[in-house]
Amino acid sequence: MQHLFEPADAHVAPSGLHRRWLAFRNRLLASPRFRRAAHRFWPTRRIAQRQASELFDLIAGFAYSQILMACVRLDVFDRLRSGPLRSDRLAGHGGLDELAWSDLLRAAASLDLLSPVGDGEYVAGRLGVVMMEDASLQAMVHHHEHLYRDLVDPVALMRGDTDHAALNAYWPYAGGDGLSRDAATRYSDLMAASQPMVAEQVIDAFDFRRFRRLLDVGGGSGAFLRAVAVAAPDLELSLFDLPPVADLARQSLADAGLAARSSVHGGDFRRDALPQGHDLISLVRIAHDHDDDTVLGLLERIRDALAPGGAILIAEPMAGTREARRMGDAYFRVYLRAMGTGRPRTPDELAGLLRRAGFRAPVMHKTTIPMLARVLSCQVDT
Repeated sequence: MQHLFEPADAHVAPSGLHRRWLAFRNRLLASPRFRRAAHRFWPTRRIAQRQASELFDLIAGFAYSQILMACVRLDVFDRLRSGPLRSDRLAGHGGLDELAWSDLLRAAASLDLLSPVGDGEYVAGRLGVVMMEDASLQAMVHHHEHLYRDLVDPVALMRGDTDHAALNAYWPYAGGDGLSRDAATRYSDLMAASQPMVAEQVIDAFDFRRFRRLLDVGGGSGAFLRAVAVAAPDLELSLFDLPPVADLARQSLADAGLAARSSVHGGDFRRDALPQGHDLISLVRIAHDHDDDTVLGLLERIRDALAPGGAILIAEPMAGTREARRMGDAYFRVYLRAMGTGRPRTPDELAGLLRRAGFRAPVMHKTTIPMLARVLSCQVDT
């Protein structure tokens, strides 16, 4: 645990010497003569080849993601549980002939999703094993078909033309519209599928046993609270979300045997006061879904709702994370633009909002997979 924050490399102003080095490097890399020499000279050949491969991966990345999508939609990872795959045995499944299946299996093997074992057979690859065993990852891949539609015109997306965006329509709450029960179920199911990965990171990083009453704001169907309930068996649990989602959470917590130690409250955290009397209030993957004014207003309502000496916990992927710069600074910037609300923030940016809302300087809690979530907490400034 450490107090805030070493600035991430991407946000440190470069020195004059660093600027001169970048200008020199860029002049070299821009030279076709230098690039040819680098590919021929054995000490630099592997570096040059790796850079060329990285650039091509940026160009081809969409094709790679669609190979993964095809594997998920065609149940490739589920079929691996029954043994090795062969294109001749899969012919006809999904409307693909044997040649198409052969192409897909070979493509998946090149991405380490499958591993060839001879005679045209494939077993799970290094990455495919994880896909096979983690249903939440497959749910996320299915969900991304909405984002992929929006990325057909990335310039329009960056302009903010999201009125007809597929992802914006998928998350109706993002635009402030009422949430139907069907939309609430869809939203809650996806969050519940992906929540265990995040919950594990948060619970390993933060000791919930120090608190008496936890309120999870925007808690969906209660997947995070169900995980915390196991780690902190004496903790009283509360959840606050939109009324249709709260109805699902109430049933979900009761089904988990937590009705006696939990309470569920329906409301809109953009406008409504939060339930009082909790000494810990959590925002798990909530802040980055909303714009600064909404987040600031929510933080102020959390400050007003917390018991004296209480604390707030924020857990989400954050921009400027050394171990996950592409996740925070590329993926989420595009995803949230397509959604039509929110933005990824650095820990320093979150700290600024917390100070404006009346909280003390935050404390960071180290997580083992920062790309999934970073965790910070702080108390009300008295």
